[in-house]
Amino acid sequence: MKNKGIIYVLALAVFLIGTIEYIITGVIEMIALDLGVSTSEAGLLVTVFALAAAIASPILITLTINADRKKLLMTTLGVFIVSNGIMFADLAYETLLWLRVIQGASGGMATVVSMAVATRLVEKEKRGNAIGIILMGLSSSLVLGVPIGTFFSEVFGWRVLFILIGILSVLPLLIIYKKVPAIKEEEKVTLSMQLSILKNPTILIALVITLFYVGGYATLFTYITPFLQETSSLSMTEISGVLFLAGICSFVGSRVGGQLADAKGSKFTILLGLLLQGVTLLLFALAGVHLLVLILILMIFMLATWSISPAQQLYLVTLAPRNPDIAFSVNTSFIQFGFALGSGLGGLVIRRTSVLYLNWLGFAAVCIALLLAILLFKKMSSRTKTPMVTK
Repeated sequence: MKNKGIIYVLALAVFLIGTIEYIITGVIEMIALDLGVSTSEAGLLVTVFALAAAIASPILITLTINADRKKLLMTTLGVFIVSNGIMFADLAYETLLWLRVIQGASGGMATVVSMAVATRLVEKEKRGNAIGIILMGLSSSLVLGVPIGTFFSEVFGWRVLFILIGILSVLPLLIIYKKVPAIKEEEKVTLSMQLSILKNPTILIALVITLFYVGGYATLFTYITPFLQETSSLSMTEISGVLFLAGICSFVGSRVGGQLADAKGSKFTILLGLLLQGVTLLLFALAGVHLLVLILILMIFMLATWSISPAQQLYLVTLAPRNPDIAFSVNTSFIQFGFALGSGLGGLVIRRTSVLYLNWLGFAAVCIALLLAILLFKKMSSRTKTPMVTK
């Protein structure tokens, strides 16, 4: 694969962005105490980041579609770095909320542009692999970034972590400046061309598939700690170990999913991932049978879920080859909305019934995604096989 080193540098940038997005969850009580707000108010620092990434990124990508991708990536990464530096100041809670909006918009946009740049720097048949490496950076922020960041925050204070991430982000910025060539669209892309993506029913169905499979994942995994406590006798330390193992599986799943998409095709990888995701959610009903069975199911669940994302991104690129940035951006938005949908519905289930029923709701969501994928791919296949009728 060409430019493999640069692809890993882009993955490093995405890793740092992901760490800043997720780290709040690890130190939320510390932040709430320091700012003098409630835990739920501190949680808004996570919510506004995700919403800014989901809503602002597609709009900004649309407005800058004809800009040089290298300059755009450097600009958004630069804004992200500066915003991290400002977090060190003793600012009011309301000001921090706006700063997190800036972080979400710039970080979300940088993530999308990184994927788009990666697909342009490698061979066509290696694009899935490149996307998988970028997403591996995102998943590894859950595996390494959050626990390491939480440790540093407890030792040095949570504000120091933002400074540290900002300094580390300068490294990929400099390498991008020196190594990444200027990348612009060969033909000018108009607003109507961009909006035509959202008018395409095939692309819309693909995006709904993203919404439901991510929602099915988030329904259970958002509350995986209370689920493990309810179905096992694990201590919090042991649960942390299990979650670390789950994080490694998400890391591996992103890598394998990209490789499998290149080797077997994005459709095959998506269907296989959805099938395994659905089966494991069904098998979570057996969680109380044996601890090793529970851990094995969780590992396969994480591998399957995270293997879908690079294949889904690649599939959307094939549907919108002239506007990959828009496809990446909109799909990333649906991923964020899927997290919000899954966690929200999961919370309703817990309040009204029990955490033990979360896997059934997740299973229903993934079944919808699988059914839509089968119908979509069958429809696309029949289109390609229909012979042209000539008079």
